[in-house]
Amino acid sequence: MKKIGLLTSGGDCQGLNAALRGIAKSLYNRMGRNIELYGIQDGYRGLMEGICRRMDADDFSGILTLGGTVLGTSRQPFKQMRTENDDKVKKMKSNYKKWGLDCLIILGGNGTHKTANLLWEEGLNIITLPKTIDNDLWGTDMSFGFQSAVENAAHVIDCIHTTATSHSRVFIVEIMGHKVGWLTLYAGIAGGADVILMPEMPYNIESVAESLRKRNQQGKRFSILAVAEGAISIDESGLSKKQFKAERVKMPYPSISYRLADEIEKMTEQETRVTVPGHFQRGGSPCPYDRVLATRFGAAAAKLVVEENYGNMVSLQNDRIVAVPLQEVAGKLKTVPLDSEIILTAQDTGISFGN
Repeated sequence: MKKIGLLTSGGDCQGLNAALRGIAKSLYNRMGRNIELYGIQDGYRGLMEGICRRMDADDFSGILTLGGTVLGTSRQPFKQMRTENDDKVKKMKSNYKKWGLDCLIILGGNGTHKTANLLWEEGLNIITLPKTIDNDLWGTDMSFGFQSAVENAAHVIDCIHTTATSHSRVFIVEIMGHKVGWLTLYAGIAGGADVILMPEMPYNIESVAESLRKRNQQGKRFSILAVAEGAISIDESGLSKKQFKAERVKMPYPSISYRLADEIEKMTEQETRVTVPGHFQRGGSPCPYDRVLATRFGAAAAKLVVEENYGNMVSLQNDRIVAVPLQEVAGKLKTVPLDSEIILTAQDTGISFGN
């Protein structure tokens, strides 16, 4: 008999429930009555506080298309895992052993994987699945949740087209992504954005303005910018981390998109509006691609449990599901390569990156 803990951590996204279902159905199919599954509530917080419940097959029925996570989730910063007054790792290890778990399957993004690797190094049997709408996890070509978020963000841009055209306005759609621009890039291309600004490519505001002036001179009634929430200017890219934070704190705007809107209006005399879809991008039902990918990851995780092949993240590489050691994933960020084919495609179709 194996006892397996299930845990979803960090920001939620589409496909978490599909992945949990894939894990459970595959384990039940492979092991029958020789498996017990335990759902840990609200991510690592539940593991620390001892909030856990036995789950059965019915708990995983009807959740393939359900957004969010039936287990709940929370954010637990890696830097706070061990402090002078609080050893959260010790608490998690204690509950893992108290429950008699043979393995803990963790679904999460970058911060989640750093903690997962820490638990693995502390002697717990860990298997992870890559989820994030940012698609920034090292070691996998794709994380589940990403394609669904692309569809949501692209849908927002699609809808903006009609009002932008009607009013002859410039519209900025702010897309999630503090450190990487995968979501902004894909949604921008899919939605027909004229300008894409993302963290990997610091922008020159004059170049952005010139792109918009050019479209106006060509008789275009509107322009749309897909802007990552983490986009930075060329001037900001030369600042230290401390200086950058200080400058952003002083910035009299809710976000970078509103600063851009003000600058664009002054430089082009074009009416400019901002749309921030926010958490809309990570909500709702997973798209078919994510349902399939999450199920594949879940089945692969179950196989690793059966084989007792712990300390790995299931990963998609060249359309094959493989196991990647956690130590190779933890703490690494997958950014958009500036020489990637998709960047070149965007540039070939006339999209400006403001650089």
